[in-house]
Amino acid sequence: MTQTILVTGGAGFIGSHFIRYLLRTYQEIRVINADALTYSGNLFNLRDVEKDPRYEFLRVDLAVREQVEKVFAGHRIDQVVHFAAESHVDRSIEGAWPFIRSNIIGTHHLLEASMKKNVDRFVHVSTDEVYGSIPYGKADEQTLLAPGNPYSASKASSDLLCLAFHHTYGFPVVITRCTNNYGPNQYPEKLIPHLIRQAMKNQPLPIYGNGQQERDWIHVIDHCRAVDVVRLHGRAGEVYHIGAENPIPNLQVAKKILDLMGKPHSLIQHVADRLGHDIRYSLDSSKIRTELGWAPTISFDEGLEQTVQWYLTHAEWWASIEQRRAERG
Repeated sequence: MTQTILVTGGAGFIGSHFIRYLLRTYQEIRVINADALTYSGNLFNLRDVEKDPRYEFLRVDLAVREQVEKVFAGHRIDQVVHFAAESHVDRSIEGAWPFIRSNIIGTHHLLEASMKKNVDRFVHVSTDEVYGSIPYGKADEQTLLAPGNPYSASKASSDLLCLAFHHTYGFPVVITRCTNNYGPNQYPEKLIPHLIRQAMKNQPLPIYGNGQQERDWIHVIDHCRAVDVVRLHGRAGEVYHIGAENPIPNLQVAKKILDLMGKPHSLIQHVADRLGHDIRYSLDSSKIRTELGWAPTISFDEGLEQTVQWYLTHAEWWASIEQRRAERG
């Protein structure tokens, strides 16, 4: 029997890779992509699957209850994988409302509609940023939430809402919290594609403060594999951490990119630090490794080299980004 999976935010970076992963991995599956196509959503990311009969796109704003209810009224949906979120810290500092609207209100509407239709699995994709800065050691799934900016606070709020639906109603929700992703077709405001783009143009690579902020980078394909194993085998009501457990300073990431592109380190430009900048994120991912048998397969050096080459050789993708920006004014 064909299984129908609703993927929210499927036109974005991670969601588009996950949809492609599902369609490539499983034959007896149907994927509905619900995306509002806000600034970072780009259907060009899925141009290679748009004619697959197992794939359907619906333009949906999760913060509008009627739009969410219409999706569930018109389709039999077995499972939900919820990627859709406003996700850039700098933007949340400039204004928190879009993050509250999308990440909290949108998640609430999706939970309600999914529960009414007896969805048998709801995977909520979250972030390591809900713990705030981890100055040493690693956060495990029992670590207290301490978000340090409006974005991470909105994600922590949606996490708690999901867990409350499980505790109160027995709804089969499971949460993943992942470290920083990288890979092809990531929106260029994010660190790695932004640095690559600047280097391509021989322009300064801006690094906040001293550049010693540490992030644990994981390739998007390894993240997709982890989300899928949680979808299949994760225990309802549980949280699973996904990470490579190899924190790297931002300054070192910039230098690696410049080395791969044959550019001088003198292009690095230190700029004033971001407000409330978390110094370090680090997750203990032993639970998903021991319980579900997942482990990352792509090292950062290997993945970064592949990623740099992808951005250097996909001018049509960069053009699609510029076109989307022009359309939005």
